Order: sequence, then structure tokens, then C-alpha cells
Amino acid sequence: MNATPAPAASAAPAATGPFRFLREAVRTPHTTGAVAASGQRLAARLAAPLARELRHLGRPAAVLEAGAGTGPVTRALAGLLRPADHLDVVEINPRFVAVLGGALRTDPALAAAAGRIRIVPGSITDVPLGRRYDAVVSCLPFTNFDPEEVRTILDRYLSALVPGGHLTYFGYLGTAAARSLVASRSEAARHRAVAGVLAEYAERYGRGRSTVWRNLPPAHVHHLRAPEGARPA
Repeated sequence: MNATPAPAASAAPAATGPFRFLREAVRTPHTTGAVAASGQRLAARLAAPLARELRHLGRPAAVLEAGAGTGPVTRALAGLLRPADHLDVVEINPRFVAVLGGALRTDPALAAAAGRIRIVPGSITDVPLGRRYDAVVSCLPFTNFDPEEVRTILDRYLSALVPGGHLTYFGYLGTAAARSLVASRSEAARHRAVAGVLAEYAERYGRGRSTVWRNLPPAHVHHLRAPEGARPA
């Protein structure tokens, strides 16, 4: 899938415009998963493991972001890239792809690293990646997916990482309680099954979590490590 970048507007609104994100949240709720883009504090928390990785990495780093949306986490990651590092950004929504493409020209933080950023349109389960990554940052709304979709995505992340590579993802607080009040029984069961899959991977690969309270809504940030030995199935 190819998308033509949107016409350049002012830098910051093109990358992080709240009305653009809200419009896509209404249009594509399954893959957007929120009514607002990640705030600066959540973006910084998601990018923080990369900063720690780079301090100990004596070679160029490869980074993968999935579900970039309008680019708040992309901007945080771009600001950490060293001259030889590389960032692949996977985004399924063609309108967000166009926004990101325009932002590589107009947003100062992204334009400064544009030569090291590749935007990959499509689903993380389908797109060819062609490299192994030192860090993966996921902004996908896992609670909107079926449990087997979540398992497939997590396996893709872990197999794409170098041994010992870092996976970071987040989940909003209170979603289980909210869905139990308004969801059908089948929907509530699906949500519980997804939570079970996430708990399984956290048990096998988890390295802890932290909470970002000053985000809309507040979010838990989860940290996983790929196995040091053989790649996961």
C-alpha cells in the first residue's frame, strides 16, 4: 500500500493534531483505540528504554515502532537516534501514513532524523521488515483485538528483536472495569482472554512495568525482553 503525503501545514499540528486523531478514532476505532494521541510523558516513557539501550550499544541500532498514529512516540524516538541508527515506523491507517510522511518534512524533530526513518504502510503482522531490531515500541490497542491476534503480534515482535532486545508497549488503566459495565458478555470474555495472553507473555518475558498518571487516560507501560538464546516460535 502506498500513500501520498498530505500537503504541508504547520509543523506541530501536522504531527500531533488532536482533532485529526479524534476524527480517525471515530472513523477506525478498532485500530486507533483511543480518542487522543499519546501525551508527551507517555511518549517519553515508551522511548526511555531505547535511551538506556543506546548507552551500552557499540554499533548502529535498529528500532521498530508499530502503530505510530500521528507520531508523538515517533518524535520521542527520533530525538534519541544517533547518526547511524535507524527507525522503522509501521502504521496501518493510510491517513496517518500521509500525516507522518508530511511530518518528516515539516516537523523539526522528525525532519532532523528523516534520513534515518522509514515509514512502512500496513499491518505489523503482514509487512516485510527485513532486519532485526534492538528495540520495539508498540502503540497498538491490544484490548481491541482478538486474543489470537495479540499472540501473533507479540510473537512477531519477539522474533523481530535481536536476542535480549527490548519490547515496550502500553495499556490504558481502567479498561477492564469500563468494559464490564457496558460490554456484552462475549465482548467482556474477549477482553479477559486478551488480558490473559498479555499476562502470559509478561510472565515469560516481562521485566516490569511503570505507570504514567499524567496521560489521557493514565497508562501502564510494560517492558519485555526477547530471549537471549533461540528466537521464539
